[in-house]
Amino acid sequence: MSIGSLLRQPGGEREATWRWLAAAVAGLVLWALLYAQLIPFSEWIVSLLPVDRKSHLGEALAFFVYDTPKVLLLLTLVVFAMGVVRSFFSPEKTRAILAGRAEGVGNVAAAGLGILTPFCSCSAVPLFIGFVSAGVPLGVTFSFLIAAPMINEVALGLLFALVGWEVALTYLAFGLSVAIVGGFVIGKLQLEGWLEPWVREIRASAIELPVEQITIVDRLKAGVEAVTDIVGRVWMWLIAGIAAGALIHGYVPAELMVRIMGADAWWSVPAAVALGIPMYTNAAGIIPVVEALLGKGAALGTTLAFMMSVIALSLPEMIILRKVLSLKLIAVFVAVVGSGILAVGFLFNALFH
Repeated sequence: MSIGSLLRQPGGEREATWRWLAAAVAGLVLWALLYAQLIPFSEWIVSLLPVDRKSHLGEALAFFVYDTPKVLLLLTLVVFAMGVVRSFFSPEKTRAILAGRAEGVGNVAAAGLGILTPFCSCSAVPLFIGFVSAGVPLGVTFSFLIAAPMINEVALGLLFALVGWEVALTYLAFGLSVAIVGGFVIGKLQLEGWLEPWVREIRASAIELPVEQITIVDRLKAGVEAVTDIVGRVWMWLIAGIAAGALIHGYVPAELMVRIMGADAWWSVPAAVALGIPMYTNAAGIIPVVEALLGKGAALGTTLAFMMSVIALSLPEMIILRKVLSLKLIAVFVAVVGSGILAVGFLFNALFH
């Protein structure tokens, strides 16, 4: 809606529109202020507790107190934005834009978007949910979900500093390949029927008003309704997943990982992937572990396969996704991405032995 059309509205409608716009701006400002204070807030909360900040329990509590509001804030913002954007497109128009041959291009675009969003896996899930509920093809959304945590400037920069540009660029190439091919394969399997029923209902629902007749207030209301519906359904799963990640983050011993991944045997790569899946951290958090493992003599491919599994196939991510995906679809996702990570691990060990 243009400023001119807004001014031409009847007095009562114009006043209601300005109220909604003011509320939306105030909400965004409040969101930004809350997000900017997450780190000092979490540290303050933990400092009030009768635990040592550097202990296992202190690390776990700090992780949980920081990540819970962070992921909930991200989910709220993204779902609201996707609700507003969705009001501009009927389901038919969306499918026409993204269906068919455009899906392969969409996989590439989604993976590229993932590189520019340095999220951990659980932070990427809100965007994934928004894409799925807005009717974006399932395979395209999976390309984003794989790339967002696994490939970003933090991971690439630290890899460059640790082991050189050749390894960093090779990691970028193969990480992108896993994201694009994995999402493309999942899309071709046509598994939309394996989404949870409430997600399929959102994807199939149509806007009752013709798109051109929807006002800016209708669009903002659509965003609020999306937040109420989707966030209301998944917030408990989010907290459960973050709690699992916090416990793993605080208590899993690093010595066990070194013993397994230091073995120069064929089984070290699948063992590292299996060990990484139950864990949870972001790229910046896992890079120091990668450096320590390499310093202990772990194979490069084995270590990178472990890194990719931690940040692309984490157990907390699976717990959160369970609210959106059926167990069968989660199994397919893990199998496809896990196969790509195994291939990268074996190839790196062969190239950089």
